[in-house]
Amino acid sequence: MKELVAVILTRNEAHHIAECIASLRGWVDGVVVWDSGSDDATQAIARDAGAQVVERPFDNYAAQRQAALDAVDARWIFFVDADERATPALAEEVRRVIATDAAAGYWVPRRNIIVGYEMRAGGFSPDYQLRLLRRDAARYVPEREVHEIVELAGPEGYLEQSLIHYNYATWAQFHRKQRFYAAYEARILAARGIRPRPHNFVLQPLREAWRRYVTLGGWRDGWQGVRMALLLAWYYGFMPYWILLAGRPAR
Repeated sequence: MKELVAVILTRNEAHHIAECIASLRGWVDGVVVWDSGSDDATQAIARDAGAQVVERPFDNYAAQRQAALDAVDARWIFFVDADERATPALAEEVRRVIATDAAAGYWVPRRNIIVGYEMRAGGFSPDYQLRLLRRDAARYVPEREVHEIVELAGPEGYLEQSLIHYNYATWAQFHRKQRFYAAYEARILAARGIRPRPHNFVLQPLREAWRRYVTLGGWRDGWQGVRMALLLAWYYGFMPYWILLAGRPAR
């Protein structure tokens, strides 16, 4: 059994996958690209870069990660997205902590770069993600399809060194992904039997804008912090209720 294997979930990530694998090469014991049917060159590029490629039809993110966790033969699994890059400092820290077995999983901070700007606050930094998992002590909650939740049979720890996350290359990409998240949140509200009320369309956006800009310190990002607070107030505060009102929380 290998000690540490990195798993990268992909679909049509030809523009990212080579650099992602390169940032992992030499310090993990293997790289598995867990692909959900790419129709670009993702799989070919990954194989050329020395990664193992496994194709599995996509149902949801939690199921994909759990399937990889079940299948990959390693003590530790390090989940990395194709648009993320590991640094040498992170590599050194990961190898150090897994040698101690002090925790069942570790939260990894991310430095989020959005359309060329590195966000410093507003919920985008340090942006911890539970990605380094001891395989025999971790399980993904199947009910949480997006922004997955991991259950650990043991203590958790926090790393200091960050993944670099090239989050959105363009604003068009950002808006497309936020519409997806808004629709997902609308489905959650619908499943809970929540119906939109007039005050939701005012109070929820205000709460989200305040949370992003004040509570989470988005003001430190200047104009970018204002922009992100307003955009996410729209997508997370207003749109889910608008979708519910329109009666179309579709998948």
